[in-house]
Amino acid sequence: MSVQIALFETPLGPGGVAWGENGIVGIQLPELNAANIRASLKRRFPGAIESEPNHEVAAAIAEMQSLLRGEPCTLSAVRLDMQRVPEFAQQVYAVARTVRPGETVTYGGIAKRLGDPLLARDVGQALARNPFPIVVPCHRVLAAGGKLGGFSAAGGVETKQRLLAIERANVSWQPRLEV
Repeated sequence: MSVQIALFETPLGPGGVAWGENGIVGIQLPELNAANIRASLKRRFPGAIESEPNHEVAAAIAEMQSLLRGEPCTLSAVRLDMQRVPEFAQQVYAVARTVRPGETVTYGGIAKRLGDPLLARDVGQALARNPFPIVVPCHRVLAAGGKLGGFSAAGGVETKQRLLAIERANVSWQPRLEV
């Protein structure tokens, strides 16, 4: 079965999802422009066909929409196809998925849960390549000292802060002044 894609509306703008027979293979965070979402999914999944979501994917979309409206939702039942994901990243994503909405953890905290606190940088690199944002909530993972750290999605750290605000996470943040 080939990869299929669909766009969906959220309070933050259109988002996108890609799936195959073994579950969701990719998610595109909401942006203001649907054409950008579609183009990004087609770049990530060459040959993907735009389709109506099956029941399982439609349920995942509904949960993502609920979460982005600020409604309590864990997304824990969403089935992800991790065949293209390295084993270490799979372990990182499994731990990240246990962080509930409104809560945060540090990269070092995930590294400790994986058994080696020295892996914090590797955890950060795995999360920077997260193909399943929102479902694997990389926005809930902070740098040491509770700093927001980087965020590779469109909008950068501001997007991370916005997602955390929607979830009512207790995170203080001041934008970096541009020099």
